[in-house]
Amino acid sequence: MVTAPSYSHELEVAQLAVQRATILTKRVFHEKAKGTVDKNDKSPVTIGDFGAQALIIAALKHNFPGDAIVAEEEAVQLKEDANLRQTIWDLVKDTKLDDDKAEQTLGGGIKSVDSMLELIDLGNSPGGSKGRIWTIDPIDGTKGFLRGGQYAVCLGLMVDGEVRVGVLGCPNLPVDDSARLTADIGSNATDEGRGVIFYAVEHKGAGSRPLTTGGLSPDSKHIGMRPIEDLSRATFCESVEAGHSSHDDQAIISQKLGITEPSVRMDSQAKYGSIARGAGDIYLRLPVKASYQEKIWDHAAGDLIVRESGGQVTDIYGKRLDFSVGRTLANNKGVVAAPLGVHERVLRVVQEVLKIEQ
Repeated sequence: MVTAPSYSHELEVAQLAVQRATILTKRVFHEKAKGTVDKNDKSPVTIGDFGAQALIIAALKHNFPGDAIVAEEEAVQLKEDANLRQTIWDLVKDTKLDDDKAEQTLGGGIKSVDSMLELIDLGNSPGGSKGRIWTIDPIDGTKGFLRGGQYAVCLGLMVDGEVRVGVLGCPNLPVDDSARLTADIGSNATDEGRGVIFYAVEHKGAGSRPLTTGGLSPDSKHIGMRPIEDLSRATFCESVEAGHSSHDDQAIISQKLGITEPSVRMDSQAKYGSIARGAGDIYLRLPVKASYQEKIWDHAAGDLIVRESGGQVTDIYGKRLDFSVGRTLANNKGVVAAPLGVHERVLRVVQEVLKIEQ
């Protein structure tokens, strides 16, 4: 009998790497974004994206040197802009976990500016269906990050095209798993009592723990989706941006399902984490352009976390998300995520509204 891999080391490294990267993103928000967004609204995001990606890849390469990486950023812009390069390097070299053992696990800091640039460019794997491939979104939810709302640092491990480990760092979500989503969750969410890691390993369930500035918090809890018997009391999560998902279609779907609660709009894969722990219930991302292909780093970790929490995630045609075909979900359109018991009903209504023949 073949024993399935535990992925325990991968999970530990992934959580610590995400935790260290979130520390950098919070520093960027407070030092670079807060109060200065109007002057240069792209710079804080750029700094945070590059810095977080460099730190995560450094940890992965120290622990798993043979693994491939699919990440959103490349260093060409930094090679051409000395000021931006120096700003990011100053943040990266000073961002550490305040726990020596945790830092040793990650391999310590990055040694030089040149090493930082090389690490960022290691995220250029084409992806695919063979081998071990990590996928990173260093800041998912750009506008949420800038407004002090929801964003996520996202990391997933795919092995032979299947997501095996998923970690989301959500600095502005409540630590309390029982806190239901509210309409104002998308903004002004940087106060105390916030910051959570969601994690999952294939066939081993999902959990959450508070984000810390050191080692992993021992306060880890199993999470699961909220059982829904009455859909009228379910809570929809949807993207803030109408350009990311069709709000009009979602309103009609909500009405047909008898849902009476207003939809909660928030950025990033924080939506996946929120429904996985029962703070919300259903996440729809409905196509707005026929030609658009979702990026794998925007969904890999969240997809696994929801499925390991008792949910189902498919596209609008009812197909599982396929992470094996490169850097995009080229074989899928849209996302329908819901508790297993009601997913089929939600999907039928989605297909009815979008006029998809069943």
